[in-house]
Amino acid sequence: MSKKHPVIAITGSSGAGTTTVKKSFEHIFFRLGLKPLMIEGDSFYRYTLLEMHERITQAQQEGKYFSHFSIEANILDELERTFKIYGETGSAKRRYYIGSEEEGKKHGGYQVGTFTPWEKAPRGSDLMFYEGLHGAVKTETLDVAKYTDLLVGVVPIVNLEWIQKIHRDNSLFGYNPEDITDTILRRMEDYVKVITPQFSRTDINFQRVPLVDTSNPFIARDIPTPDESVVIIRFRDPTKFDIDFEYLLQMIHKSFMSRHNSIVIPGGKMGLAMEIIFRPIMERLMDERKKA
Repeated sequence: MSKKHPVIAITGSSGAGTTTVKKSFEHIFFRLGLKPLMIEGDSFYRYTLLEMHERITQAQQEGKYFSHFSIEANILDELERTFKIYGETGSAKRRYYIGSEEEGKKHGGYQVGTFTPWEKAPRGSDLMFYEGLHGAVKTETLDVAKYTDLLVGVVPIVNLEWIQKIHRDNSLFGYNPEDITDTILRRMEDYVKVITPQFSRTDINFQRVPLVDTSNPFIARDIPTPDESVVIIRFRDPTKFDIDFEYLLQMIHKSFMSRHNSIVIPGGKMGLAMEIIFRPIMERLMDERKKA
């Protein structure tokens, strides 16, 4: 952790909705005039797309499971080092994973599924902002979570997460539902062992719960809308950021407390809730940065 160079990490599974939270933070950064250094989680993949397919095939032949959720499929020691060095110096190196032809053209003609070279990130940022799969990972040999100042988990109930992933991968990448389902099954062991333990380390979790039937996510025709959902916001330690629950209850219509550290809000109020919760935290981090 660093008062002078804060690190914020958003972590969640593929299809969880971390991009939505990222956009909310971008709005707050804009309003506060902050300059973040953006770090993408998939830039810490260990393998190119072609290499990953080869590794997956090899694992399947050996009766094993392998996925981007796996510790071994990522260079998480480099992610830990990136957080640590930025917190100490305000500088870092980064690269990009090319996820689409558009991104390839944007970065100079790289092929989909490859990486751009590592380069020094521009200096002068106010904070580092990470969005990816492993922002709160901790193992016997590394502790990524240790070097963050704010950890946010995005974790809808699993059936909703699967529905969102199936629809996203189908619309964005053209994958058919059967192949997406195979991917979900292949990732299940790593989901349980690598992804879910992180949400016990996050400072704040956002869990969207649908109010419609999602009992068979593999045949769902559409994603439940925000108005068909509620969101449970859990604070691991409300005193860390001086969370004022009375104020939240007053500001967010139809919200209520479900536990001493959890508030339930209508799904359509999630953006408002993020603004109310994260803006004071960002202002506080920036005040501490100035003092440091």
